[in-house]
Amino acid sequence: MADVVRFLRQQGGFATRGDLVAASSRSEFDAAVRAGDIVWFSRGRYGVPELDLDLMTAHGLRGVLSHASAAMWHGWEVKTVPDKTHITIPRRRRLALPPAVIPHRADLRPDEIVDDICTSVRRTLIDCLRTMPPDDALAIGDSALRHGVPRGVLARTGASVRGPGRPGVRRVARYADRRAANPFESCLRSIAIEVKGLDVEPQQWIRNERQTVRPDLVDERLMMVLEAESFEWHGGRAELKRDARRYNLLVVDGWIVLRFSWEDVMFDRDYVLDVLRAVVDARTQVLRCPSCAA
Repeated sequence: MADVVRFLRQQGGFATRGDLVAASSRSEFDAAVRAGDIVWFSRGRYGVPELDLDLMTAHGLRGVLSHASAAMWHGWEVKTVPDKTHITIPRRRRLALPPAVIPHRADLRPDEIVDDICTSVRRTLIDCLRTMPPDDALAIGDSALRHGVPRGVLARTGASVRGPGRPGVRRVARYADRRAANPFESCLRSIAIEVKGLDVEPQQWIRNERQTVRPDLVDERLMMVLEAESFEWHGGRAELKRDARRYNLLVVDGWIVLRFSWEDVMFDRDYVLDVLRAVVDARTQVLRCPSCAA
């Protein structure tokens, strides 16, 4: 590996032309560019060729990845992968923005930026939870906890945030749960949170004489199970048989089992809400009047 390329990688994948020439020579730098080992981004800035497109876009604009793009950079799963790159740039900077960019303007403090390319964990949480719809936001909060962000960071973020979007931040700080398996499940739980009288927990074990199972969401008081059904988990005969037996035995033991498709949870939340509210109302009536169940 040429010295100029090694230097570039040691710098984290980005450097100015001046720094690269100083670390090697002009001829070596030119040769590396011609070979494609170093790629030009903008205004004398160069990087390694395999860098992610989002990173290249942010560096090219001299901004930092933020919001959903930053969440993905941190390794967090999101409800929907953005088709454009979220980038935060200083308020007074004026430049032409490509169509593939969603710009955000803010003067970030040094502690709000990591590796000169992305908003910090706390800043990313604030940006996402302030601006995203409730289900997107809960998916981010769940994923952040699942990938090692301490619960205390989320709690302090919810307690300290002021101004626009504060209710959304506090909602996620209250309800985020690392046990959530994926964004699909998080989005279903976000809808369930809106249903009065329903209190579901993710990945809760149900143990009895017939079987031991761990459904996606469980309300023990109402004896309700909510399943986020992905086609890939139920495409074969063996999977179909396993799940049919599991659900039937839950019903035999008195549980209500509701199964929701990905399309309904992601695109028809009103339908999911209507079903959940109707079932919760019916179950609540039974609890209030035991003779009604008979």
